[in-house]
Amino acid sequence: MENITTILKAHSWIPLSRQLVTEIHGLEKLCSDQRPDLASDVGKLQAVSHKLDEFTQAVLAGEIVSYSTIWHDLRNLVGTIMGYCELMEEELEANRLPLHQSLAQLHELCQQLLDKDEDIADISTAEYLPTNKVTGTILIVDDQAESREILRRYLEQGQHNVLEANGGQQMFEILASNDVDLILLDLILPEMHGDELLQQLKLDVHLRAIPVIVVSGNKDRERVILCIEAGAEDYLFKPFNHVLLQARISAGVDRKRLHNKEQLYRDELERNQRFIRSVFGRYLSEEIVSTLLEDPDGLDLGGVQRKVSVLMADIRGFTTISEQLPPQRVVRLLNNYLGTMSEIIMKYNGTVDEFIGDAILAIFGAPITREDDSDRAIRCALEMQAAMDEINERNKREDLPEISMGISINTGPVVAGNIGSEKRAKYGVVGHTVNQTARIEERCEAGCILLSEATVDDCEAVLSIGESRSIQAKGILKEINVFELKGIAPQANGTTESNKEVVKE
Repeated sequence: MENITTILKAHSWIPLSRQLVTEIHGLEKLCSDQRPDLASDVGKLQAVSHKLDEFTQAVLAGEIVSYSTIWHDLRNLVGTIMGYCELMEEELEANRLPLHQSLAQLHELCQQLLDKDEDIADISTAEYLPTNKVTGTILIVDDQAESREILRRYLEQGQHNVLEANGGQQMFEILASNDVDLILLDLILPEMHGDELLQQLKLDVHLRAIPVIVVSGNKDRERVILCIEAGAEDYLFKPFNHVLLQARISAGVDRKRLHNKEQLYRDELERNQRFIRSVFGRYLSEEIVSTLLEDPDGLDLGGVQRKVSVLMADIRGFTTISEQLPPQRVVRLLNNYLGTMSEIIMKYNGTVDEFIGDAILAIFGAPITREDDSDRAIRCALEMQAAMDEINERNKREDLPEISMGISINTGPVVAGNIGSEKRAKYGVVGHTVNQTARIEERCEAGCILLSEATVDDCEAVLSIGESRSIQAKGILKEINVFELKGIAPQANGTTESNKEVVKE
């Protein structure tokens, strides 16, 4: 319970309260004469004034003695009265009837009553000192040296590091070279006012997170509203309660520290994603990497059934070549070959599933399915074979042997997804279609591209192909019909599935 001095001073508002109740009771006749449509709001206003009268009597009777309780309840009642007054004044617009003047007088009485709280707000505040003070670097922006000194001394008592600026230009100079946790910004400044400075501050991506508390020497509420709209965290009117100041500063600094931690987390997450893209992008397509980053569930084991076109490529006679070269030279030969082929596959939105020695397994249709998967696989294979001349030119310059490649493409259903264990998994495809592709590739000669009948039927392009021949593959009971791809015609306008052509040689 507060001491007797506090209680006596807390009673200084009572005469204003009684005057307010009396003035409200006089509104009924004015309203019925001039604006009967506002009778409902006047009735509500009188109901609140009745509560205010009862509250005043309870305080005088000693039923309520706590300073904090008195002003909590009183502010609620007075705030409600001010709200009804403002709503009714809006209805009257620019009308200067006596009713309008009475409402304005009520509003003024309410403000005077609330000001009584500010007159005695320093009483018994020691018990409310914050126990979890957060200290930081505070920048005071005020053109009055005396005001800056008072603020600085208060802040230094709270163990804050204090910086000072006399205006906007100096403020931005300090911010350019210091890490500031909070800004105390005077509302009225000679160069640029607080609301304008705030707008400029919030446009800077590096500074916009700094909390700003506006400090005003007069109750220019319109400018305060502009500052809040521009991004100010809070505002204080001078002269201010130093305990309230410390509490608001601690809260602002705490928010800034939390923002800094969140920013560090976001930066770390972005670095991790860049690392994942950089490392795994060498082995997986950008589509797979993006899918795994954007959808954490994509890392779960399992898969889905998809129709894909599977491409397999292999260097002919690689075992003999590798036996004749030192390991370092074999690696160099493979890098020349696999690097070029990977770029071509990704150019056609294929997924490099894996490298098995000199063999490449690529997928068109997973993880993202497109209507032209088989067409892109065919065009990719043609460009891969065309690139062998460039690869061999490079090998020749590096004193490496020339190489040749065979490619097979097969289209059909597979299960695509993450395969392996919880500790080690890879994105890939499994199924009969993959096995068939491998068996077709085994029968492919150097420089040749073999297409399964399923791929020829699935594509939209005008193909030039050889005669069909059947392959009896090991481990596969049914014969596989394959065609040697000779080329592909430029896409004609209006080509659809109904007018697709296959040119057999």
